Amino acid sequence: MEMPTLPRRIVIAGGGTSGWMAAAAIARTLGPVAEVTLVESDAIGTVGVGESTIPPLVAYNRLLGIGEAEFMKATQATFKLGIMFENWKDVGERYFHSFGGTGKDHWSAGFQHFWMHGKTQGHTEPYDDYCLELKAAEAGKFAHLPDDRINYAYQLDSSLYGAFLRTMAETDGCKRVEGRIAHVELDGVTGDIAALLLDGGRRIEGDLFIDCTGFRALLIEGALHAGYDDWSHWLPCDGAVAIQTASVRPPVPYTRAIAHEAGWQWRIPLQHRAGNGIVYCSRYMDRDAALERLLGTIEGKTLTEPNFISFKTGARRKQWHRNCIAVGLSGGFMEPLESTSIHLIQRAVLRLLRMLPAGRPSERDIAEFNDQQFTDMEQIRDFLILHYKATERTDSPFWRHCASLEVPDSLEQKIELFRETGRVFRRNEELFAENSWVQVMMGQGIMPQSYHPVAAKLSNDELAYLLASLRDNVARTVAGMPEHYAYVSHYCGVREAKVA
Repeated sequence: MEMPTLPRRIVIAGGGTSGWMAAAAIARTLGPVAEVTLVESDAIGTVGVGESTIPPLVAYNRLLGIGEAEFMKATQATFKLGIMFENWKDVGERYFHSFGGTGKDHWSAGFQHFWMHGKTQGHTEPYDDYCLELKAAEAGKFAHLPDDRINYAYQLDSSLYGAFLRTMAETDGCKRVEGRIAHVELDGVTGDIAALLLDGGRRIEGDLFIDCTGFRALLIEGALHAGYDDWSHWLPCDGAVAIQTASVRPPVPYTRAIAHEAGWQWRIPLQHRAGNGIVYCSRYMDRDAALERLLGTIEGKTLTEPNFISFKTGARRKQWHRNCIAVGLSGGFMEPLESTSIHLIQRAVLRLLRMLPAGRPSERDIAEFNDQQFTDMEQIRDFLILHYKATERTDSPFWRHCASLEVPDSLEQKIELFRETGRVFRRNEELFAENSWVQVMMGQGIMPQSYHPVAAKLSNDELAYLLASLRDNVARTVAGMPEHYAYVSHYCGVREAKVA
């Protein structure tokens, strides 16, 4: 048996968050086994959103040996315990999608079943009171707890994150080449990508190519024509405007998603500034109106010019085609409603490293990679559609359109199963946990009509004790935690709040 030989020349086309996440992970994992080259042009900007993340990034950084405090200081990051959704169910109403769990599950049924049974027994305390991350976020508090008892992510500056990863990747041997890609050269026999031709004539050969060229998808689509599944009939927003502002108050440990008459707005509080943006559907709001609305609602002095982004929600049909893998926006786009942009980059990079070919890529590996990637994106897609479909808003044509959507069968099954039984089932290492679906469905107004009979097994006294002890434990823990920004300042070496 011959010793497997990895593709020695791995070429990453494009920088930004996706390019440098890929470069850092590959260079650190493979070391001298592979030659990693990243090609980017300083003249080409990045989208610059995706500054709010989800908990798997914590594990990603640990996997690569990245010190958390160092990383957070370099990216001016704050902690994130979830997302506050405002005006989604209806104008003036809000709910919180937190990280982590709520209450205590039984092996046969989630905590929501015991909470529902408690309602029939006269217990009126809200579901929120049983979630540590949610109550800590509302109180503006944070601390690392023993045994990793608190689940969190980060709110970070994505451009600073890219710079941080670039330093790491170059230290581990990645070579950066400055230049604009003028042409993608294909092998005349295999149809694989043979080289990238840059302006000025330089030729960058490779064995395996990673497309991080963003929406342009120069390799996976421009050269290899992998195809694209358009999901805009389910997720109709197609435009965004992003702008950065000076902080006007200490940052809270959560992101805000504020629905408006034709989409929604985000607010992401970092240590040194705030990230703001508006997402809209151009059929119901034009670009000028979106900018006017954004400028009329932001807080603090603007630090950047507006960044206008046009997009079409969907997924590349083949995320891996021939000897090219799409990572980041070149593989598809999900609006940043649930902060999944960086996660999808991370997921693709780690999956590629697990399935890295020995020599020429196996068609079985490629098929498996594509199936897993597409499944990830479909499941995230369904979770995002839920926010639009399950609404009681009738105040604008956009929301009436969303409420009338014909949703995928997979989402219809999840909604109706929960409505009828209170149950949520996850499939194929699905990203969003049972508690995420429960919080969003109940937050959007979908309440179960029944619950698991195991919940009725408890006597009234046992149920009362269980619910009270869970609530008290959450309340005591939150009461003992420091203010979020005080903790961040001490932990990350920031001496004072950057508040205008």
